[in-house]
Amino acid sequence: MNFIGPLCLILITTTIAGHFANRIGIPAVIGELLVGIVLGPAILDWIKLDGLVSAFSDIGVVILMFLGGLESDLKLLRKYLRPAVIVAISGVILPVLVMGGVTYLFGFSFLEALFIGVVFSATSVSISVAVLKQYKALSTREGATILGAAVADDIIGVLLLSLMISLLASQGIHAGGHQPGILIILLEQLAFFCGTFLLVKWIAPYLMHLGERLIVPSSVTIMSMIICLSMAWLANIVGLSGAIGAFFAGIAVANTPYKSVLADHVEPLGNSIFIPVFFVSVGLNMTLNHFLRNLILVIVLVILAALTKWIGCGLGAKFSGFDNLSSSVIGTGMIARGEMGLITAQIGHQAGLLNNTDYSAIILVIILVTLISPLLLKQTLKKSLAQD
Repeated sequence: MNFIGPLCLILITTTIAGHFANRIGIPAVIGELLVGIVLGPAILDWIKLDGLVSAFSDIGVVILMFLGGLESDLKLLRKYLRPAVIVAISGVILPVLVMGGVTYLFGFSFLEALFIGVVFSATSVSISVAVLKQYKALSTREGATILGAAVADDIIGVLLLSLMISLLASQGIHAGGHQPGILIILLEQLAFFCGTFLLVKWIAPYLMHLGERLIVPSSVTIMSMIICLSMAWLANIVGLSGAIGAFFAGIAVANTPYKSVLADHVEPLGNSIFIPVFFVSVGLNMTLNHFLRNLILVIVLVILAALTKWIGCGLGAKFSGFDNLSSSVIGTGMIARGEMGLITAQIGHQAGLLNNTDYSAIILVIILVTLISPLLLKQTLKKSLAQD
């Protein structure tokens, strides 16, 4: 019962913050992220990122990405698969090289600098999905490319993290439990995507039809949630983000006759409780420990973290045939860092590669970049929609 009070506080403050964010013309997600920063350890320290907040947050990002898949156009995703892969690769290479190089110049060791480059190579597209949904841009070619690139980015991120853990182990640095080899990871992920194809083609339509025949309230919605959570769980097992599994679950269910019903049922469920907790939880990760000592480093890394994804992914989009404005939309849609970056940084901290001061600075940069990315995406989206 101790969680009920903080949950009420989160819902009240995110509703008010989202309202005023929309009133002044900025994405509602900005207000919700700021609530997490204000209520968390950074300022008031009223809410901790404990087990229940984390659990609600995990469900929130899963539902958000499921809704993203539900509103996506599968034909568009297939059409823009090649550009999405190019965008993801170019958007990983530039942050690793630039962020790693700059942190090396700041006095970090080669291994530390390389690890920080890997931390900032990962994109958290869940923040961008919220903005794309708000501006009805999920089913555009830019939206399809961002979503496809996010899937490819997640796969590359897992492989890079596995490589870094192997490199750390070769230097005598232990980074957690036993890690499978890269070949095993690739085989597991291949099996996952083969299973995803079967889900979209046959399994989801059968299960949704079965759900309709069950004599229980909201049986179709319950079945969709079973598919969603199962896919998120399986994605986690093979080393991918649960959000990616939920996204494909949304695509699978969208290709059944129940799409419109589920959009009306699942979206209120997510927006009323779980999704606000997810956005707040991102802000709760932020602390201001050693802030002044790291001020210059933080400012430089925030600027570079935004520019390397914006330029890297934008160049990939430009190379794939997009015009300057569309390339800018795709670039800004890939700026946000989040779960993967936070997890990777935590592994480095637990392994002793990042000390407390450096770890606090990296987390602060991840949160600040995540905070500014919706603003940049909104501006480029408005220009793109005005041009259309």
